[in-house]
Amino acid sequence: MTRILIADDHTIVRKGLKQILSEGMKNVEFGESANASETLTLVKKKFDLLILDLSMPGRSGLDLLKDVKIQSPKLPILVLSMYPEDQYALRVIKAGAMGYLTKDSAPEELVNAVTKILNGGNYISDALSGQLITMVQRPQLGEGYEQLSDREFQVLKLIASGKTVSEIGEALSLSVKTVSTYRARILEKLNLTSNSELTRYAMQNKLVE
Repeated sequence: MTRILIADDHTIVRKGLKQILSEGMKNVEFGESANASETLTLVKKKFDLLILDLSMPGRSGLDLLKDVKIQSPKLPILVLSMYPEDQYALRVIKAGAMGYLTKDSAPEELVNAVTKILNGGNYISDALSGQLITMVQRPQLGEGYEQLSDREFQVLKLIASGKTVSEIGEALSLSVKTVSTYRARILEKLNLTSNSELTRYAMQNKLVE
């Protein structure tokens, strides 16, 4: 029996994933979690795979991914997210995920990704494969938002979404001073001078809607 933990805060998404995988695979048993705390509790049990959403309540998806890898380093993780590959895929793979899929992927692609990871492989799309090759061949960090650390990237997206420094601090469990420091680093790295410029930059690069 294959045991898969689905971590997503939307009940309808979890139900849909279970239906797709049940129809495409045999002998599958599921666990479900709706937030970071539940996920960290359940991964202590014996699961063969974690399907993880990046937008989980209680902790950012990237932070939760890193926590899971520390707590259960041998547990394979497939990240399933609403965010485009070019924004997060390389980051989650560097953090230890075995694959990345967007939520608009075809059902058969999900089954294929899960099957491949359960068999000990990794799953990335052809587009992402090209990005990985480029990253390996390029000696320096990427330009633009690619050069930001994971935390800086999170802060960038939250500022561009209209969150205040206090709200960002609360969301990421950081002090206001620390958030302000990240903001200053982001502006310096991207050669920007204000939140309005930062927001415009994020919108131009489709980092926020």
